[in-house]
Amino acid sequence: MEDALHKQPLDVETVPREGRPFVVTHRLVLSIAVPMTLAYLTTPLLGITDTAVVGQFGDAALLGGLAAGAIVFDLVFATFNFLRSGTTGLVAQAFGRGDGRAEQAWFWRAFAVSVAIGIVLALAGPLIAWIGALFMDGGPAVTEAMKGYVIIRLICAPFALANYAILGYVLGRGEGMLGLFLQILLNGANIAISIWLGLVLGWGLQGVAWGTVWAELIACIVGLTIVLKRFGKLPKLPLAELLDGAALRRMLAVNRDIMIRSFVLLFAFALFTRQGAQLGTLTLAANAVLMNFFLVAGYFLDGFATAAEQLAGRAVGAGQRKSFADSVRLSSFWGFALSGLVAAIVLMFGNQLVAFITTAADVREQAAAFLPWAALTAVSGVLAFQMDGVYIGATWSRDMRNMMLLSFVLYIAALFGLSALYGNTGLWAALHVFLIARGLSLTAILPFRMRETFAAKPVPGVEPR
Repeated sequence: MEDALHKQPLDVETVPREGRPFVVTHRLVLSIAVPMTLAYLTTPLLGITDTAVVGQFGDAALLGGLAAGAIVFDLVFATFNFLRSGTTGLVAQAFGRGDGRAEQAWFWRAFAVSVAIGIVLALAGPLIAWIGALFMDGGPAVTEAMKGYVIIRLICAPFALANYAILGYVLGRGEGMLGLFLQILLNGANIAISIWLGLVLGWGLQGVAWGTVWAELIACIVGLTIVLKRFGKLPKLPLAELLDGAALRRMLAVNRDIMIRSFVLLFAFALFTRQGAQLGTLTLAANAVLMNFFLVAGYFLDGFATAAEQLAGRAVGAGQRKSFADSVRLSSFWGFALSGLVAAIVLMFGNQLVAFITTAADVREQAAAFLPWAALTAVSGVLAFQMDGVYIGATWSRDMRNMMLLSFVLYIAALFGLSALYGNTGLWAALHVFLIARGLSLTAILPFRMRETFAAKPVPGVEPR
């Protein structure tokens, strides 16, 4: 890979250890954001392919098992997404300091934790499948299909979580194209093997599950090979350095705060769905269709949030206040530009997209009435996405957690108050309150954190408080 700014190899051993000033440009932001946006957009293809493969067998129970199993699996793994984002921030800061040893150490710590958690999840597969079955409460055939699917997919947990650590390391160094390659490899292998096992060999739902297992293993082997080849040029790290107590506590603190933030975020969206259900089946169905627009917009915005993670973390590590400010400004500029474009597309073509998703006339009519609310979530949410990226990169995870909790309290008040007064309009308004509150609260305390962080040269391995 090449550095988008200096156009020279960025092997860890070639970067000066004292930290290097760097200039944040539009080109540098896009060199990270565009590849990762494309990478994130490959993820929905998996669900489409899996559904298409299982759908060929004409068994509704298998499709129900796939849908229920995917929900359980996604909830479990979303819990551990901090293994990717936390690693990105810590590696980015080490990269900004030019400290190749610290980059290597942060990766191995994250990798070890990922594999350990993954082994526990794989062993707990039957228990997780049983809990998932109780939660989903489907029919006997759906439950049986879901259990088999979840148990098989959880076999890949050590490899899947290890891939989180590998991707976190790659993104921490700003290597967007390598991140894109690894994601295309993972998702492409998943699609190809799932089709082969599910359709060609006739394994059905189990073939789709095993396709994920093999794809995660392949991606892990390739990613780890790349990392090991890079680390092979560096001196070996002693075990005592990897097990440094202060570093481990810092990593655990960062990951804990990110995990709490993720839990609250998932719960907020679950409450949105629950309140929609209280307003009737038609409202629930229409909102489910419209939320797809917000989720797709999220895939686009995540690319620029990832750029903010790397560049903000790199600037903190290098002690470059101007680079930090520029990374916030430019990544936010592109985030707002893209969110505005997405909102405009949804407003212009949303009704046609709704018609493509559902043939139910009453759902289409209800969705059309609330389409503007859904379209503008991209705009109201962009600052929340960007600030999350900035705070993750800077490892200001405690602030991110606290502002999430504060925003959630405001969201609860708006959710129950406005929905009681204005029905589904109030429900969507509450979602906008939540998104805007997250973005503005983090933006409001940003100047204070910047002054504190850049007042003195940061000490490697110590988070400013």
